[in-house]
Amino acid sequence: MVDLDAAIGFVVAHGDAVDRARLSRLRTGTPVPVELLDAAEAGQASGGGWPATLGSDVASIDATCFRLGELDDLGALGRPAARHALDWLAVRQRPDGGWDEDPALAGFAPEWARPGDPEAQLYLTANAGFWLTVAGLDARAAGPLDHRVGGAYAGVVQAAAQAVAVQLAPDGSWPSFLPAGWLSAAVLHRQQMYYESARIQAVLAERIPEMSPADVAWLAATLRRVEVGEEQWLLVSARKRLAETQRSDGGWDSDDGHQFDVHTTLRAIRACRPAVPAVVPAQRSATPADPAPPQAAQPSG
Repeated sequence: MVDLDAAIGFVVAHGDAVDRARLSRLRTGTPVPVELLDAAEAGQASGGGWPATLGSDVASIDATCFRLGELDDLGALGRPAARHALDWLAVRQRPDGGWDEDPALAGFAPEWARPGDPEAQLYLTANAGFWLTVAGLDARAAGPLDHRVGGAYAGVVQAAAQAVAVQLAPDGSWPSFLPAGWLSAAVLHRQQMYYESARIQAVLAERIPEMSPADVAWLAATLRRVEVGEEQWLLVSARKRLAETQRSDGGWDSDDGHQFDVHTTLRAIRACRPAVPAVVPAQRSATPADPAPPQAAQPSG
């Protein structure tokens, strides 16, 4: 069993104020102070995305998806900054349903986000499609609420799912980086393309024993976010792998150096924590007409 108390202690001891706010919301749904939300949203480009490097004015799809993941933990996907970013992602979708980074990023983009590279394009498509999937029902800025899967971004997400599905091999493998697998499986699951999603999950289940803790935490957190059942063999195997790789100090190793261990540990907590009921703001009561609350990347931990 994963020792959640030890993991929580690790984040409290080693995380910053934003990390601890993410932890509190993951554990109890505690609202995050506005000043911390503002800090987490800092650096957004005027078009809506976030740049990959400080001081740049060219927004990156990969960096924007990574930032949306942090904002999701903070309960901030409904705030203007995240809605603006989601709209930007939707507008950046190509006619074939996929995404590609801005050519201006070619000189320093990592391999998983290299402009014009087919493997990177599939990863970016799965990543952008995932965040538009989970946030779509709460994202009104793109237009009238659409009650189909994906909400305001239903058409965008459906096109993304098709763009991913046509690239799957008969055995369920995909021609891209490992994280594209679980991101694609999540998008396809929410589009009720269960057969295609299950094929990918079967491949991932075979790879779990050899995955890094960071990848396993990302995989499990991603699939839980789209309500893949906790009893599914893939998630059972993922929790077992996380229990085996948890360190004595409660944390898990990142693939990008110990400065990112807190981030990996927060993902593991999201993957393994008990479900937390959504918090309804005191000043506003839910009505039958309200949309359901949203269900809560770079290929590194």
